[in-house]
Amino acid sequence: MRVFIIALSVLGFFVSANVAKAGPSTTDRELLASVDPATFAHEATQETEDQIGLDKGKRRDVQRRLTGLGFDTKVNGRFDESTRSVITRWQAARGYPKTGFLNTLQHQALLTESVSAAHASSSSSDKSDDGHLARRHGGGGAHPHRSGPGGLIGGVVGGLFGRR
Repeated sequence: MRVFIIALSVLGFFVSANVAKAGPSTTDRELLASVDPATFAHEATQETEDQIGLDKGKRRDVQRRLTGLGFDTKVNGRFDESTRSVITRWQAARGYPKTGFLNTLQHQALLTESVSAAHASSSSSDKSDDGHLARRHGGGGAHPHRSGPGGLIGGVVGGLFGRR
């Protein structure tokens, strides 16, 4: 019986290892695939940005979203030289024409990207919160919370060979 359990443990280890090799995230490719191709072709100008109708509050929103994506800028509701530089860096990183101004399609792409990034980070923080809650609610004992086949098999093997 113990040999069978050890064999299952080894199998669980290999299954877990294959899950880890699943490959890199395709989040950026999926985001770019969902963006209208015209976004990459049409240059943005002061005129196209004015057509969006960005008041001070919406400009702050753009600045917050850029900062949330790692393009840090002051959130002051003014598109000054510093903010224009950040918009240019964001455009360059996304393959858009580098003008420092937004057009409607780029503005929409920024809104979509920041929502997707926020969703992705909340999903990963949910997972880390689960671990935090497990530790806080008695997960620090002899059998900490584990998931997947490795956790189940490890728990069984630990129960058979653990302290008595």
